[in-house]
Amino acid sequence: MFPLKDAEMGAFTFFASALPHDVCGSNGLPLTPNSIKILGRFQILKTITHPRLCQYVDISRGKHERLVVVAEHCERSLEDLLRERKPVRYPSYLAPEVIAQGIFKTTDHMPSKKPLPSGPKSDVWSLGIILFELCVGRKLFQSLDISERLKFLLTLDCVDDTLIVLAEEHGCLDIIKELPETVIDLLKKCLTFHPSKRPTPDELMKDKVFSEVSPLYTPFTKPASLFSSSLRCADLTLPEDISQLCKDINNDYLAERSIEEVYYLWCLAGGDLEKELVNKEIIRSKPPICTLPNFLFEDGESFGQGRDRSSLLDDTTVTLSLCQLRNRLKDVGGEAFYPLLEDDQSNLPHSNSNNELSAAATLPLIIREKDTEYQLNRIILFDRLLKAYPYKKNQIWKEARVDIPPLMRGLTWAALLGVEGAIHAKYDAIDKDTPIPTDRQIEVDIPRCHQYDELLSSPEGHAKFRRVLKAWVVSHPDLVYWQGLDSLCAPFLYLNFNNEALAYACMSAFIPKYLYNFFLKDNSHVIQEYLTVFSQMIAFHDPELSNHLNEIGFIPDLYAIPWFLTMFTHVFPLHKIFHLWDTLLLGNSSFPFCIGVAILQQLRDRLLANGFNECILLFSDLPEIDIERCVRESINLFCWTPKSATYRQHAQPPKPSSDSSGVRSSAPYFSAECPDPPKTDLSRESIPLNDLKSEVSPRISAEDLIDLCELTVTGHFKTPTKKTKSSKPKLLVVDIRNSEDFIRGHIAGSINIPFSAAFTAEGELTQGPYTAMLQNFKGKVIVIVGHVAKHTTEFAAHLVKMKYPRICILDGGINKIKPTGLLTIPSPQI
Repeated sequence: MFPLKDAEMGAFTFFASALPHDVCGSNGLPLTPNSIKILGRFQILKTITHPRLCQYVDISRGKHERLVVVAEHCERSLEDLLRERKPVRYPSYLAPEVIAQGIFKTTDHMPSKKPLPSGPKSDVWSLGIILFELCVGRKLFQSLDISERLKFLLTLDCVDDTLIVLAEEHGCLDIIKELPETVIDLLKKCLTFHPSKRPTPDELMKDKVFSEVSPLYTPFTKPASLFSSSLRCADLTLPEDISQLCKDINNDYLAERSIEEVYYLWCLAGGDLEKELVNKEIIRSKPPICTLPNFLFEDGESFGQGRDRSSLLDDTTVTLSLCQLRNRLKDVGGEAFYPLLEDDQSNLPHSNSNNELSAAATLPLIIREKDTEYQLNRIILFDRLLKAYPYKKNQIWKEARVDIPPLMRGLTWAALLGVEGAIHAKYDAIDKDTPIPTDRQIEVDIPRCHQYDELLSSPEGHAKFRRVLKAWVVSHPDLVYWQGLDSLCAPFLYLNFNNEALAYACMSAFIPKYLYNFFLKDNSHVIQEYLTVFSQMIAFHDPELSNHLNEIGFIPDLYAIPWFLTMFTHVFPLHKIFHLWDTLLLGNSSFPFCIGVAILQQLRDRLLANGFNECILLFSDLPEIDIERCVRESINLFCWTPKSATYRQHAQPPKPSSDSSGVRSSAPYFSAECPDPPKTDLSRESIPLNDLKSEVSPRISAEDLIDLCELTVTGHFKTPTKKTKSSKPKLLVVDIRNSEDFIRGHIAGSINIPFSAAFTAEGELTQGPYTAMLQNFKGKVIVIVGHVAKHTTEFAAHLVKMKYPRICILDGGINKIKPTGLLTIPSPQI
């Protein structure tokens, strides 16, 4: 959108016609209110941008089918110029074919052919009437009422020269005759009665009048979109006089922001559309007692109340005052509107309100999203970063870890998912019209998908749903449509309602990353492996809860499939999904496991206190989940989980690393640089699904163990040394081999608890020299190492039964470590 500049924002309101309450559609569901239909169709108007057109900004739905439209508004109109003789009320400007079409009402329960809508040629007629009024300096049809005006326009079919008849009717023939021939010729072309003979706007632009005028105006070229193959900087030009540009800004930095941003901030600063319209008496309320009928029949028919005048159309536009917003932002300095995109901004000047912003950054997310000044700074920063995408991709990741401003969420998600290239050309090339077998299931699912949302429940929303889902199915012939894919599509479509190509591109990038092969025709092996790993994650982080759920038979297969198949979009409403996915997109493919565990931990007390039947009932209507707490705890769980503990052989294969040194990345877990690691000799090996199901605790790779123990090899020596980094031990290694094998070589810092004598007959841990140390490490990661897989699995299961959290098994056992030269031999006792 263009900057606000000298324009203002205006609002006007109208009512959509109400539908009968006792009629259902062909699908048996209540009819979609006309206000929702209008709301869906209105969205495309927001995409029409041109420097000489007022920009539509928003539409909101109120009570009783009321709609309020917000648009760019200029106080001085063409009508004002006409009054000064230097027009515009609609019935007089309607083209004859539009009038002849009459009022057409459609209903969902009565199939009927939709009439042709008024199109570009109808606008050419309206342009002719406006030009006529400007030329003669008066408004047409002022002496006639509306019905007579419409009748007169229809009779123009019988005349030879519409222009002359109109001039004679209004006593301005002399003025018309004095006009230049080029202008008269233009008016005649515009006022051609039959649309088939009337020129289109493109044809009209070739008229001699426009060829003389067009060189005076710089042709408008719509800027290339963020995700396109076009060079975005191709048409950038610097003003000739930079000093004049600085004077033009005149410290009104807010006016340089887009009207969409200004309206968003206006709402945050306390702007209320309905209140503004009430103050100007555009919306009038009546006491309910005054709406009662004077006479009522038994069948419900009433008499004695005239039509409420407040429901009639009032085309008055109310200017929305920006005083409150400007006052809220009065302390924001100019540098905040033009931030430098440097990695270190510590030396940059700060505004007077910088301390307040720093304090706001520590507040809960829901408060930050309502803070006008904070959102202004975040919107401007993300706007600059996104315009520099993909070159500033790392900084986008860095800032997204703080939070993502809601206004910029759609584009930011696309950047986090790595969407690039000519997405529109790719989307347009997909056949979305040819019928396919999946069409029927899609038609059934869409009316049930997040239909509490007005935008997604509109017919326009359904049509967009249908096209995006069908495009995905057609473009992925190796995959199939599963129920739940519609829910997965919903967040992307909502955020990119006017950009189906971007919604499709985001969805196509999201699924391979987080749901690789979930949509195979036979996905049972993928789902079963995923749920098994999830069970191990529950045992790893909350052994007490895991023990209880396993004892009552409440396994993840009964409740978690919809969670992961839809990435929780089937579980939570959209506003919660936005906050959840803001964080999900920053993690790798294992992060959903942590979200699932975090949800269970919020329900922990109720789950521990109930049996199987009560748990089933609990999950049939999931209680309210604190999503901010869920996000916070998911991050903590993610950081505590070794990278290889969530290994899945059916996950997306890791991309080859550009680093040929073979050194494993030491990037933090929760960052843009934390992809699934590439496979090496020390990575985890795949095991049969049945073997995986038999293990309560997850396995970790030798690579992870070396990293967590902070071991390294120096030169050609076989003696392992600790890295110089000083920190508390991250984990305890428990070697369960017999003492003789342990002495021959073991991992530095490990303790030896032989499996054969580790537990009593009652299942308790045998007291020994290292029992106290094991107890002291309770709560930290404990890795069980041995050379017999069955023994390590049983030892780990015993500790889980004893409610030891964060228990895992070294994949491949001690034999995986031997080739690394990291085993140490204790010094002989003298």
